[in-house]
Amino acid sequence: MSADKSTSWSYAEDLPAEDEVMLRARERSFELGVTPVGPGVGAVLTVLAASSKAQTAVEVGTGAGVSGVCLLRGLGRQSVLTTIDVDVEHLKAAREAFAEAGSPANRTRTISGRAGDVLPRLTDAAYDLVFLDADKPGLPGYVEQAIRLLKPAGLLIINDALDKDKVSNPAGREATTVVLRQVGKAIRDDERLASAMLPTGDGLLVAVKK
Repeated sequence: MSADKSTSWSYAEDLPAEDEVMLRARERSFELGVTPVGPGVGAVLTVLAASSKAQTAVEVGTGAGVSGVCLLRGLGRQSVLTTIDVDVEHLKAAREAFAEAGSPANRTRTISGRAGDVLPRLTDAAYDLVFLDADKPGLPGYVEQAIRLLKPAGLLIINDALDKDKVSNPAGREATTVVLRQVGKAIRDDERLASAMLPTGDGLLVAVKK
C-alpha cells in the first residue's frame, strides 16, 4: 500500500463518529479480551444491513455486542438479529449493549453454543443476512451453513477476510491465512454467489446469494 493509500485507509477507518453506547461496548470488549470490529467496519455493517432491507439476520461471533449494535442500527424496526457465541459472558455484555442502544429485547435472540452445533438447527432459507466473525478453522463449514440459511438475494459478510494482509501474500502459509485464502477463492468460484472483497478494516468479504 502506498503512503497516500495508507493515509486514506486510516482516514476512512476513523471517519465514522461513534456515540457513548458504542464506546462503552468497546470498553467491555477490551475488558473481556475481545477484539471488536473497528469504526470503519461497523459503519459498513450498518449501511449493508440498511440497504439490504433485511428482516432476519444471523451473527456468528457476538463478542461484546459492538457489531451487533451496528447491525441493529441498520436493520428495520421489525427486524430480528440472532447472534451466536460460545461465551455466556460475551452474550451478557452484548445484551447490555443492545439495551443501551435502545433495542427492544424481542429484536434480538442470543444463543450460547458452538456455531457448528447451532447453525444446523436454524431454518433453511429463512434469513436475509449472515455475518461471520468467528473462529477461522470453522469458517468453511459456517459459510456452507450460511448459504443454506440465506434467502435468494440474501447477504453474506465475512470479517477479517484478509488476515492482516497475509492472504494476499502467497508466501503466507499460516493455518488461518490458508483457510481464509481458500474460503475467498471458494466463494469467488461459487456459482450460487456474487461476491466482492472490500479492504475495509482487515477485509470484508461480501457475497449475495443468487
